[in-house]
Amino acid sequence: MTSPFVRRRRLATELRTLREQSGMTADELAGRIYRSRMTVSKLENARCRPDVRDIVKIMKILGVTGEKFDEILKIACDASDRGWWDSYGDAMGARQRMYSDLESGAASIHQYNQLALPGLLQCVEYHWALIELDRLEGSETNYVPEKSVEARQRRQQNIFRQGGPALEIVIDEFVLKRLAVPPEVMATQLRHMVQLVTHEPRFTVRVLPLDARVPPGRLPGSAHSIYTFPDAEDPKLVVAETSNCLVHNTPDQVAVYERLHDRLRQAALPALESLSLLTDTADRLSEQAGP
Repeated sequence: MTSPFVRRRRLATELRTLREQSGMTADELAGRIYRSRMTVSKLENARCRPDVRDIVKIMKILGVTGEKFDEILKIACDASDRGWWDSYGDAMGARQRMYSDLESGAASIHQYNQLALPGLLQCVEYHWALIELDRLEGSETNYVPEKSVEARQRRQQNIFRQGGPALEIVIDEFVLKRLAVPPEVMATQLRHMVQLVTHEPRFTVRVLPLDARVPPGRLPGSAHSIYTFPDAEDPKLVVAETSNCLVHNTPDQVAVYERLHDRLRQAALPALESLSLLTDTADRLSEQAGP
């Protein structure tokens, strides 16, 4: 499946470019298709699921014909698609819905995890432990816990499918040392992650040690995920894990994160050493937890 989120952003760029080339303002275009100025703005900024009929009207008004018409129509149809995550609504949380969408069509995913272990490799026990941390913190959750756990498993099924994306993850050792989940749960999670990576050649996990010297440059301000897609016309995309999940897709913005990720990869332990560290940490945690 092609990611509807990615296609909405590609469609937005196409529509804005065509309108500007025609010399027509957004207000004028809105009047011609009998829609509000806000509707055109949302389409050109990828903030809504497009109505394909509106896209056809826009292309006719802007004089788009032939192969270009067919190309944009195909993009619009993909952008209007719904995925399995849409059936969950707010029950799984907006952030997890967005990640599910992006993962559905990705060719590769490069992640840096700063404050939690990667959702795509989380076992059920660990995910419930994170939900419990939310409860203990007293924060209001904007999701249904049972649905969040169920949706996380659906995401993993998509990643593990034959022909799914390649996954490279850099984990900050800080997470292993500081995150206050029960020791036995963390041990179970680490062994689960090691087992998954050991049996799936497409997956790589590297641990960034606490005392690692990252090559010169700024240190990461947040976790991030870098996505590539099978269609070369779909631009690479970055999600930075700030409070609002910033999405970047311009070449300059993406290049900044690619350089950062390369520096983190260089500073991290090799894959085999990382798995050994995770296994040793799990053993120590099990000893702490006792029988």
